Amino acid sequence: MRSNNIKKASIDLDDLVYVKANKVNKKQFLLKGDILITASTGSIKIIGKNAFCEENINASFGAFCKVVRAKNVHSSYLKHLFQSPQYFSYIQNVVNGSNINNIKNEHINNFKIPLPSPEIQNKIAQILDDAAALRNKTELLIKEYDVLAQSIFLDMFGDPVTNKFRFPKGTIRDLVKEAKYGTSEKAGDEGQYQYLRMNNLTYAGYMDYSSMKYVNIPDKDLHKYLVEKGDLLFNRTNSKDLVGKTSIFDSSEPMVIAGYLIRVRFNQKANPFFVRAYLNSKYGKLVLRNMCKSIVGMANINAQELQNIMILHPPIELQNQFAEKIALIEKQKELAKQELKESEDLFNCLLQKAFKGELV
Repeated sequence: MRSNNIKKASIDLDDLVYVKANKVNKKQFLLKGDILITASTGSIKIIGKNAFCEENINASFGAFCKVVRAKNVHSSYLKHLFQSPQYFSYIQNVVNGSNINNIKNEHINNFKIPLPSPEIQNKIAQILDDAAALRNKTELLIKEYDVLAQSIFLDMFGDPVTNKFRFPKGTIRDLVKEAKYGTSEKAGDEGQYQYLRMNNLTYAGYMDYSSMKYVNIPDKDLHKYLVEKGDLLFNRTNSKDLVGKTSIFDSSEPMVIAGYLIRVRFNQKANPFFVRAYLNSKYGKLVLRNMCKSIVGMANINAQELQNIMILHPPIELQNQFAEKIALIEKQKELAKQELKESEDLFNCLLQKAFKGELV
């Protein structure tokens, strides 16, 4: 197990590497109740992230990780304390290193936690487990809405590879009214306009406004970079795996795009929601990835190459029907996201009380 196998407080068994069994000490196998921690990394944001082992795992862990094994404390109680803001704040304060941040054994040993009786620990763990289950259920619902959207696309347009509905084919260029690059102006923490960068587009095809920068743009140039609700945004430069991220701008706030993004507006032949779904489909992702096969390091797909991509040309009426169905799904997703926020707030509130010894 490596740091990349620690995801959202759980163990991810994808992308594993292997070593010979005789090279691993028995004590280094992961056991039920263990907490696997990222203990050495160049990123201050990643240091200390951890995951709880729900069962014995026939796996060990790499040199950049550590394991905390509970002793004289309920393991489920401990796992929640290691997800608390107090834990992450503590880790941020004690790690050091000009390039690599390291968690030493003494750092873990000196982390102070409330230690009620085993009975109280068990009660606290159960309350937090129930709250976490509620949060996780809502997260799963949001993911299911995304799966539903993909299913509707396939039902209405079929697999682009087989094109079972015999839609005419053409290029994205046939559907485009304009495709414009963003600005290269330097962004900062202050400025006149919010500044959309590559990290504001998610791999799944949605907008993420959680981390924003700002920029000043002269009025005479504003029309070149300002985005409008319904504009399709395409990430033209990124890693090979992430280049081609495609989202639709869905805010009413005035924002401008960075130079790594392309703003696309369509003619009367296309609905942007159809094009987004097409490029975010398994087929679309494969096409984008294959376009970057020979590129080392940062990959690039420019505006001309984007417009040269072949795409189905279904009737605009059908595209509009698809967009209406997606809008209904998005409305339900927003309700689920609000429910998720409430469940996360509840969980964090309970976690704070647990750390202060006020929960039971």
